[in-house]
Amino acid sequence: MRVAVLFGGRSAEREISLKSGEAVYQALREKDREAVKIDVGPDVAERLRAVRPDVAFIALHGKGGEDGSIQGLLEVLGIPYTGPGILASALAMDKIATKRMLTAAGLPTPPFITLEQNGAALESLAAQVLQAMPLPVVIKAPTQGSSIGMSIVKREEGLVPALSEAFRYDPVVLVERFIPGVEVTAAVLGNKRPVVLPLIEIVAAKGVYDYEAKYTPGMSDHIIPPRIDARLQEEIGAAALATYKLLGCRGFSRIDFIAGVDGKPYILEVNTIPGLTAVSLFPDAARAAGISFADLIEKLIALALGQEE
Repeated sequence: MRVAVLFGGRSAEREISLKSGEAVYQALREKDREAVKIDVGPDVAERLRAVRPDVAFIALHGKGGEDGSIQGLLEVLGIPYTGPGILASALAMDKIATKRMLTAAGLPTPPFITLEQNGAALESLAAQVLQAMPLPVVIKAPTQGSSIGMSIVKREEGLVPALSEAFRYDPVVLVERFIPGVEVTAAVLGNKRPVVLPLIEIVAAKGVYDYEAKYTPGMSDHIIPPRIDARLQEEIGAAALATYKLLGCRGFSRIDFIAGVDGKPYILEVNTIPGLTAVSLFPDAARAAGISFADLIEKLIALALGQEE
């Protein structure tokens, strides 16, 4: 079987994708798979036609990789691929669309508003934030991952710089109420019968799980199981499965939560192509379930080929 590992790309998360793709490639080599690395660019269709893979392993992060674009191309070319399909990828990539779906389905997510600049002064938009909800708030670029364009704003004077940073990446900005609590992530694996792998509590060295904390060894701790009560762990697992099914995910995804100090779970976002680097969360959850990294990659390929659990 020939596997094309799609990685790199042109998104703001290119460097992380290169690391994920290399880790996947080495795992495939460990299993004696025939693997070909493809750094995704404008010639990706021609390269795929030349390689003629039996399956594509998508290790792309961000725009072009997680938004349904590469999935659509692979569908046209008739190449099976890992992870969720076009629609689920597009929905999950847009944090605003995801939150609207969660809200409509009655699943818990922090209160939020959206802002469009449209020539408005940032000071005016900051005033809208203050009118809508109390500080602190979380400001996000809704189609970015790896905490790119994300800021936690605790003081009024921090609103304009945070909005300016988010608008660098997207024309619409998401503003959420900050929910104090424990950050927990749920890794979900499977197609028709998905399962939640052991939950992970995330503790960032600087208190914020930002880009540096996510990808720098020693900048965050992954605690399994989370230091929250069993009832809340069960609620997070159930909400993760419900979210996975609501968006139509398959293969794998990682769903991030806050276990609030009020004893309630809050869904933050869905990652349809979780990081697969040496310090990434999904591989840690798999290891806690007794699945090695190489076996996880094999499992994802089997799911891509429709070989049910």
